[in-house]
Amino acid sequence: MKNKCFLIFVFLFLSISIFGQIDRTKQPAPGPAPEIKIGDYESFQLDNGMKVFIIEDNKQPTLGIYLIQDREPILEGEYAGYVNIAGQLLNKGTTTRTKQQLDEEIDFIGGYLYTHSSGASVYGLEKHSEKLFELLADVILNPTFPKEELDKLKKQSLSQLAVQKNQPGYIVQNVRKVVMYGKEHPYGEIITEETCNNITVEKCKEFYEKYFAPNISLVAIVGDITKDKAKELMQKYFSSWKQKDVPEHEYKKVKAPLVRKVCLVDRPNSVQSTIRVCQPVELMVGSEDAIKSNVMNEILGGGLFSARFMQNIREDKGYTYGAYSSLAPDKLIGHFTASCETSNETTDSVITEILNEMKRIREEKVTEQELTIIKNYMSGSFARSLEQSETIANFALNIERYNLPKDYYKNYLKNLESVSIDDVQQMANKHINPNKVYVVVVGKAEEIADKLKQFSVSGKIDYYDIYGEKVDFSVKPAPEGVTIETVLNNYINAMGGKEKLLSVEDVTIKMSAEVQGMKITVTNYSKVENKVLILVDIGGMGTMKTVFDGVSGKTSGMGQEKVFSGAELEYLNIKNRFDILFEYEKYDVKNELLGIEKIDGIDAYKVLTTYPGNFKETGYYNCETGLKIKEITLESEIKYNDYKEVNGIQYPHKISQQMGPTVLDLLVESIEVNKGLDDSLFKVE
Repeated sequence: MKNKCFLIFVFLFLSISIFGQIDRTKQPAPGPAPEIKIGDYESFQLDNGMKVFIIEDNKQPTLGIYLIQDREPILEGEYAGYVNIAGQLLNKGTTTRTKQQLDEEIDFIGGYLYTHSSGASVYGLEKHSEKLFELLADVILNPTFPKEELDKLKKQSLSQLAVQKNQPGYIVQNVRKVVMYGKEHPYGEIITEETCNNITVEKCKEFYEKYFAPNISLVAIVGDITKDKAKELMQKYFSSWKQKDVPEHEYKKVKAPLVRKVCLVDRPNSVQSTIRVCQPVELMVGSEDAIKSNVMNEILGGGLFSARFMQNIREDKGYTYGAYSSLAPDKLIGHFTASCETSNETTDSVITEILNEMKRIREEKVTEQELTIIKNYMSGSFARSLEQSETIANFALNIERYNLPKDYYKNYLKNLESVSIDDVQQMANKHINPNKVYVVVVGKAEEIADKLKQFSVSGKIDYYDIYGEKVDFSVKPAPEGVTIETVLNNYINAMGGKEKLLSVEDVTIKMSAEVQGMKITVTNYSKVENKVLILVDIGGMGTMKTVFDGVSGKTSGMGQEKVFSGAELEYLNIKNRFDILFEYEKYDVKNELLGIEKIDGIDAYKVLTTYPGNFKETGYYNCETGLKIKEITLESEIKYNDYKEVNGIQYPHKISQQMGPTVLDLLVESIEVNKGLDDSLFKVE
């Protein structure tokens, strides 16, 4: 046996010696694209127009049923958000089952049932196929849209909006949609608190009655089931659904801007900028360009670390943790978007590099190595996606919806492998143009605006609010005779006057807010000589405590502790003093009147206050009333509303405080003045 193994080894060694050594310095040539085995689907159509596609797969005893409505997007107007909520309500109760009964029945068979604005899907074991069809038909044919469930969904949406409207990623997405598509296009609509509050049960029912119909329904059935069995169950549960005429819509054609434009949302307390460089793209799903364009985008800024944006902006320049791009085809209009977050100081540098890379991929051919890496990545991703039944269902549905060749997905890897270097350059020149993009930025205008002007052909910047409405950002000069002294004196008088303010020895303010269903209570004790105690009870989960005794201070709670020191302690000790309004010079605090700016539609004097240690704050004082309506501090933005008189002094009773991504809308419950607070309350331990 040993001799036999030895002879085999000698034979192999001689074969290599005679017929040539393996050259390990050269990368092996890629083999032919593997053939993907995607099951053929069978199809049939019910008399009411429902088109059904069956992909029989008996490798596992499971069944997935996916029903969608093949319709155009809907412009929702003053009810923006109602289409999505109506879709969620489909499984919240029917004429035969309550929400609880639906949940219990699907849980009992170990499946899931999901509804959305374009249909529903259900998944479970094949032995429960009858029940799966029955439940799907019930939510599609018999929804009742219970008001109590609508109220819950609206409350959830409003809570989510309250958080999102202070998140740069959400704000930049709003403005990106508006500038690319316009608010008269369904892709450019923005959901606000107002539109959410407008949504009614009647509006949801109207949507269902207009847009849910069997004649625009496509159903993909994937799993261990035969065509005959599927047809029998479809007939049993859906044949009674009656056809109807579904409204069709046409929208104004969306085009890229003629020249590059800069759009900015001012977020005064931001230390970094959120950037989107975007343009609409005429790229259809399944078109001849779709795969080629996807390859191009993956090389430019797709998900791999080897993408050019990542290698340049992160690895080479160190400007960010991540820089990406997406190129999305669509039945109406696609889009290209490059995205990145970076510090205020490097905002213009990042935009420069994004535009440079867009230009470079148009002018210079990509390398063979770049192309090979992306092809391998996309091939692997495609193969892995086939493990999900939803993927196979979507293939069948897409072929029907977008009129694709029957073998489109079977030939996907072959078509991917055929993409050439020239194809990539051709797609870049056809579908992206750095000179015809919107540069959308959310950040601190004071620090970045001047640097952004270079990217606008006109040299001007368009300013927007968080909902994509254009705003006049210009700071107008104050009228002649108005000085920083008159603004601050007007504020003192509006508050109640110097005598009243100096008569205050201590104040206790109790406030509360609700965040995502959790109640937060804030109690603020303050006393002359900079004695402060702030207790924040976070829904019974714990209490945060901040205390100053006039000399030292610290914050603690929830497993954290910070002792204030140095310049920060000096700043906080000055800021919290009762007499600061009358003793700016004593504490070396400087004020500067910058002009007049609109805050929520109100003309306000803008005042920059600089404390020792170069700590800066910006205050906004209502030009008409003199009262402070907004303040931007080191870590938060605070708005003051609903002033009411207490002991002769005007105090705000609604305070909206943004700290990071969270906003607290605090309502004042009580204010007590001169109650004789003991100094021991402010002891720093």
